[in-house]
Amino acid sequence: MKLIPRRTALATLGAVAALATAGTAMAQTVTLRLHQMLPPQATIPAKAIVPWAQKVEAESGGKIKVQLFHAMQLGGAPPQLFDQAKDGVVDITWTVLGYTPGRFPKTEVFELPFMSSSAEASSRAIQEYVEKFAADEFKDVKLIAVHTHGPGLFHTKQPVVGLESLRGMKIRGGSRIINNMLTKLGATPVGMPVPAVTEALSKGVIDGTTIPWEVTPSLKVTELVKNHTTFAGKEGLYTQTFAFSMNKASYEKLPPDLKKVIDDNSGQVAAALFGKAMDDGDKAGREIAVKAGNKITELELAEVQRWKRTASTVETDWVNEVKAKGIDGAKLASEARALIAKYNK
Repeated sequence: MKLIPRRTALATLGAVAALATAGTAMAQTVTLRLHQMLPPQATIPAKAIVPWAQKVEAESGGKIKVQLFHAMQLGGAPPQLFDQAKDGVVDITWTVLGYTPGRFPKTEVFELPFMSSSAEASSRAIQEYVEKFAADEFKDVKLIAVHTHGPGLFHTKQPVVGLESLRGMKIRGGSRIINNMLTKLGATPVGMPVPAVTEALSKGVIDGTTIPWEVTPSLKVTELVKNHTTFAGKEGLYTQTFAFSMNKASYEKLPPDLKKVIDDNSGQVAAALFGKAMDDGDKAGREIAVKAGNKITELELAEVQRWKRTASTVETDWVNEVKAKGIDGAKLASEARALIAKYNK
């Protein structure tokens, strides 16, 4: 029998050990598929989701890999994203809660007219609110965070300079509460997810849209309309609510150290990240409209008060609707406002 030289044998054993170690490392690597609705250059994908994924990967020591799928690449429609996370079609999703009307009645309170101000403050507020008062609405997922966008406003083909000029306009709304508000204000609401806004404006399906400044660049809104209407005062016309959710089984399968990485990047940390991205995006979006020479109208406080009075019954309607589900809407609205005030200090 031919003897193998000692040095060769040791090298062979070392190579085998290295391969075994590499195989073990590969086995320990977890890939999480993250699915969302907007193009990668939009504010939240670029300034919140990607940084979040990079931070999770770094803090896991490379044991977690987040695979990003933008603009509904994995199929389905934006209203299906929450269920894609719940049902394990993907591991993580980001979506608008208002796309599934009536499913999150307690969380809807943040969509009421003239409720919210800056996105970061409102996002911190809604995160605490959900943890205290609406955790049951997210029991089917591992909730990473909830958040809001910044002050909502109008982007229209014809100028909106007062309450009367809005009447009869076909305006896109992003949730049932916002659509109810548009009806009260005299507009004709047209419900649709935000990715559909560009085509709807270009084809004349709608005369304008309600969205925050931050998403206008990715939707080319400042090219399709030349008028924008904002509101004096701290509160915007409305806001929308979002959820960043993880499949429960995907989370539970993680070893304790990787669960900790997800936990450390959940809750207030993630809510603040997403909220700040929205606020920064609002500034950038507005600057683009200014440079384009578009007309930006800020309604004065006296006019804003007229809008508030006209839209006030939206809250009454919501309180009555959730009362039928055994929910004290008036109390929840009070709690939400208190938390918004807390984080606006």
